[in-house]
Amino acid sequence: MELRKDYTYEMVIPTSMGVRITPLDRQPVNTSHYYYMQSTSAESNVGQVPASLGMRVKLLTKFVKDSSIAKFIKADLRARNIEFEGLEVDQGGPWGYRHQFNIADSGYGFRRPEVLNDRAGEVGRTLNIKEFDVERIFDKEGAAIVHMSGLIAAMSPETSEFCQEVATVAKKYGSKISFDLNYRASFWANREKELHKAFKKIAEMADILVGNEEDYQLALEIEGPQAGGKGIKAKIDGFKEMVTRVKKAYPDCEVFANTLREVHSANEHAWGAILNVNDNWYVEEPRDIQVLDRIGGGDGFVSGLMYSILKGWDPKDWVKFAWATGCMAATVLNDYSQPLSEKQIWAVYEGNARVKR
Repeated sequence: MELRKDYTYEMVIPTSMGVRITPLDRQPVNTSHYYYMQSTSAESNVGQVPASLGMRVKLLTKFVKDSSIAKFIKADLRARNIEFEGLEVDQGGPWGYRHQFNIADSGYGFRRPEVLNDRAGEVGRTLNIKEFDVERIFDKEGAAIVHMSGLIAAMSPETSEFCQEVATVAKKYGSKISFDLNYRASFWANREKELHKAFKKIAEMADILVGNEEDYQLALEIEGPQAGGKGIKAKIDGFKEMVTRVKKAYPDCEVFANTLREVHSANEHAWGAILNVNDNWYVEEPRDIQVLDRIGGGDGFVSGLMYSILKGWDPKDWVKFAWATGCMAATVLNDYSQPLSEKQIWAVYEGNARVKR
């Protein structure tokens, strides 16, 4: 993939930041008293591997002025080596603006994970392109890749329009557009017609499209894979056929990725992926992995994929590295991979869990 040569940021990412709180020791939310808190958004998660490994990543977002939660988010992002810019707006009283709370039960064994989204009054739902100096950001500074996900694109009519406009401006100045579909039924309820239109418009501008087993079907109305044999491995050919249909619908896109997950229990999944780059297939067949917390595994995959593309590696290594960063995200309570080095990720891919002294 040929990337823009003159840029300040490897990635620029529109997002709405919030916090996630997770019970310690994988306990259920309804019985827990002690929680771990982190800053979070699906989009910032995708910027984490590049940021951790020395690349410049900037978020375009919005904050509540003088909010303790906003200050926590900013400090956490700085510690994660992620830059940000965005307006600060007055809270407007106790029923005014806020940052989202994501309350997550990691699950255990056959007790499944559960996520409670508390997003009423979320400040990021009001994002507007007029709040940003787009000529400076996308022309003078520039970004190699502009990434967005279906979560920010589906949050509100305002963010749907914001994402479309950001993609249009970024594309004009030579950035590649990455779109992780990230379909969520709760976001789409009673908005299907509106969101199908918005998502298809963004997909038409995308150079990189990412989905899971259902995203392409539900977000873009692409026919899904035909029933295959038992288990996710037996269905890989069906997913390839589905991706071929996506490629036909969006012929200007260069990279199509589809993660594969089969849940054995909350503690163990089969994890794999397929990738199509300029009509060439690259497959990482599902392998059983141990899971501490599954949330963010897909974001971790996309984050590793972005890093691989930005590094200019051969596409055969993209899917391997991305598989490993997704796997790594499942080993921590944070919903992102924060690797020490490329070597650490390749050790994960190779299954080398021997102690390093």
